[in-house]
Amino acid sequence: MRPATPSAALAVRPRGPLDARLRVPGSRSITNRALVAAALAEGESVLERVGWSDDTRVMRHALAALGAGIEGEGDAWTVRGTGGRLRAPPRTLDVGASGTAARFLTAVCALADGPVVLDGSARMRERPIAELVEALDALGAKGAVLGRAGCPPVRMEGGGIAGGTTRVDARRSGQGVSGILLAAPYAARDVELRFEGGVLVSRPFVDLTLQVMRAFGAEAGFTEDGGGVRARAGVPYRARRYAVEPDAQSALYPLAAAAVAGGRVVVTGIPAASRQTDLAALDVLAAMGCRVTRHPDAVEVTGPAAGARLVGVDVDMNAIPDAVLALAVVALFADGPSTFRNVAHMRVKESDRLAALERELTRLGARAEAAGDALRVEPGPLRGAVIETYDDHRMAMAFALAGLRIPGVAIQDPGCVSKTWPDYFRALEGL
Repeated sequence: MRPATPSAALAVRPRGPLDARLRVPGSRSITNRALVAAALAEGESVLERVGWSDDTRVMRHALAALGAGIEGEGDAWTVRGTGGRLRAPPRTLDVGASGTAARFLTAVCALADGPVVLDGSARMRERPIAELVEALDALGAKGAVLGRAGCPPVRMEGGGIAGGTTRVDARRSGQGVSGILLAAPYAARDVELRFEGGVLVSRPFVDLTLQVMRAFGAEAGFTEDGGGVRARAGVPYRARRYAVEPDAQSALYPLAAAAVAGGRVVVTGIPAASRQTDLAALDVLAAMGCRVTRHPDAVEVTGPAAGARLVGVDVDMNAIPDAVLALAVVALFADGPSTFRNVAHMRVKESDRLAALERELTRLGARAEAAGDALRVEPGPLRGAVIETYDDHRMAMAFALAGLRIPGVAIQDPGCVSKTWPDYFRALEGL
């Protein structure tokens, strides 16, 4: 591979079968949740093996602007917490293209001592946030959406969260639920969120939020009937040393590479008891014909045996929509069509991912159709192509896998992977 630049297309070299062992960066999802908890805690926390990416950089800088002290340039950061006493910064907080930062910080900024304005990239100004602001308003945290169609910028007035019970619309994103939960230990009263229509998309990410909150001493969990979440006020976070697991979302790409190119890939550092959401994608790889092995401290995927083919699947991906991109590329090489269902919320991610997948899978020679809440991929005679990435890190990471089997695949704007894994293409070349 030639070096990546933001404007150049990066050619991917076909190869296989693979025999690789690697460790992926720390989870950005866990890092950002732990950063919020450590920044709100009283005292000094140490976060180890953090995931350094655009998303975590944005969160780190924003929390520092709100008064937390954060030091460290490697994979260990020291966080001096604020005890929940945040200061309103004089300038707008820039969340870039980070959906987690936008939604977590919108809720957290309700705790500031004055007004805070949050804004982001052009794509962020197209991602809905009104449901979160409305829920916060019902909990006594005043704010307003300043952008068009219920999208950022957002202004939160600060002064705290009164608490109480309200309904929240989590049918398009569960990040707002996580944001409110993360701030809830510092509300005046307990907080309970009931899901509109009983629907919570990407529930495992809320499970992850609750896991991190409890690790830092908060009391929070799902209600007994499962139709909501509750957090106890007045039980603040406690500073601690906290090790971040390797990122299961990132691990999926080298593991899926074994499905595409054949052979074996082992990702180390992921404990067998990990609750990370995207590990559920391993079940889909197994259903497609891969051998999946969970070791005490690693995950191993072996592609189909010589002469065997991957098989198509029909799966509900509501809980792990980010995994659809890699799995849809794997589906290019299956013996039969695959359908990924219940994924309409993929249209409001870093790009309209359903439309983007439909276009780029077709560009490689497949028949792909995104209709309603599903994506269908029917393999066809495959060909090389230059893949558009729509400034979406997961589009770049996923379609690079196709180049392990298809000659002539190149990825436009490969630098967009810096959002989550800046060294992704170097790691891919090393497989």
